[in-house]
Amino acid sequence: MKHVTQQAIQRSREIESVVAGQATSDGAGVQLTRLLGQQLQRRLDPFLMLDAFGSDNPDDYIAGFPDHPHRGFETVTYMLHGKMLHRDSQGNEGLLQDGGMQWMSAARGVIHSEIPQQSAGLMQGFQLWVNLPAANKMDQPWYQDVNPEQIPAIETEQGVQVKILAGETHGVRGAIQRPVTEPLILDISLPANSEFSQALAAEMNAFVVPYQGELRLAGQRVSSHQLAILNNSAAADGVILRSAEQPTRVLLIAGKPLKEDIAQYGPFVMNSKEEIYQAVNDFQQGKFV
Repeated sequence: MKHVTQQAIQRSREIESVVAGQATSDGAGVQLTRLLGQQLQRRLDPFLMLDAFGSDNPDDYIAGFPDHPHRGFETVTYMLHGKMLHRDSQGNEGLLQDGGMQWMSAARGVIHSEIPQQSAGLMQGFQLWVNLPAANKMDQPWYQDVNPEQIPAIETEQGVQVKILAGETHGVRGAIQRPVTEPLILDISLPANSEFSQALAAEMNAFVVPYQGELRLAGQRVSSHQLAILNNSAAADGVILRSAEQPTRVLLIAGKPLKEDIAQYGPFVMNSKEEIYQAVNDFQQGKFV
């Protein structure tokens, strides 16, 4: 773990709005909290969806996500606790476990499954969908497993520890780098009454999700499993996150917007209805291989 000096931020972004997660289910009945859905896709472009899952009741997760298709975007699964087996139509297979991440670019089409490899205990994590530019939606799919030890981490002088899943912070590059949208995904662990500063270009859309403890940001408090959208003030050069009276863990996610049309039908995200019709037809004809 690299020790770094905190970035100096002159003016922090503030909270534009706070969104409460909605309970839902997906796959074969896995219980989830949907923090980012279709109603926020344009505001938080290039991000399409964020689900949080967390339960020690096997009935909430045991059936997993059997074979299902995707086209036109990338999925990022970050596992805090538990084990999940990934298989896909490209022949990839990987075991996702505590502290690990998988990044899959569905691009022109892939069928995959994610099945829990446990029948008891806590399963907790997040899945984020990142849109692909129109020019890359029909590229070749790819998949990458990232083990916990492959995720770079830093620690500040206040003892704040940051896992850098994607992008770059404090001069340290994360596990994944993506062109065009340039996503920044940080898992930040703040001791009680500490702070962390992150530079952000004004054009980047950004949000935070505390999942342990309570976050303070520009005088406001954000509770666990709420999503706080950060404004895009041109006067701000970044964001300053503070923990409350107890240790806090928070995801900070930011990226460059594509500013393209978004057409979504379930697991297909394209730029027009015509492309959606083609995606459904291609899937039905067995072309997602």
